[in-house]
Amino acid sequence: MSKNVLILSASPRKEGNSDLLCGQFMLGAKEASNRVEKIYLQDKTIGYCTGCGACYVSHKCVQTDDMAEILDKMIAADVIVMATPVYFYTMNAQMKTLIDRTVPRYQEITDREFYFIVAAADSNKDAMERTIDGFRGFLECLNGAQEKGIIYGVGAWHKGDIVGSTAMKQAYEVGRKV
Repeated sequence: MSKNVLILSASPRKEGNSDLLCGQFMLGAKEASNRVEKIYLQDKTIGYCTGCGACYVSHKCVQTDDMAEILDKMIAADVIVMATPVYFYTMNAQMKTLIDRTVPRYQEITDREFYFIVAAADSNKDAMERTIDGFRGFLECLNGAQEKGIIYGVGAWHKGDIVGSTAMKQAYEVGRKV
């Protein structure tokens, strides 16, 4: 059965290491006949949550930016891939801002499958757990969210270092199995 796959790439540079992994995941998922869309967060305007609380009643954010459209797509997706470069052992600001801005409708993101992609200069996969814990904290707030897999793109400091790595092959294979 074909699934609706949404890839959220938080790389601040196109074809950065985490974004290249997204491309491989996307290729595999498309080859498995899934509908796939990648949103490149750097191309979107997403303001920081101001904590005003207006969305608690209206389920709409008072800010007028690209987040409402992204949130609609997250709600419509069967599978959500969240990809980030690792900065100081955690997700980058673009990804964290996106997560914070799901507040108006996060309770509608139910029964979804999630995959995480991280890319970091550090070669120690275990050191990425703080980043994964941040993603897991988000999932704990969602009803029926299932963590289905993690792709660790470690040892990739400079743009393109990830090319030819086992993480690239893994991203493609995991995408094919969606």
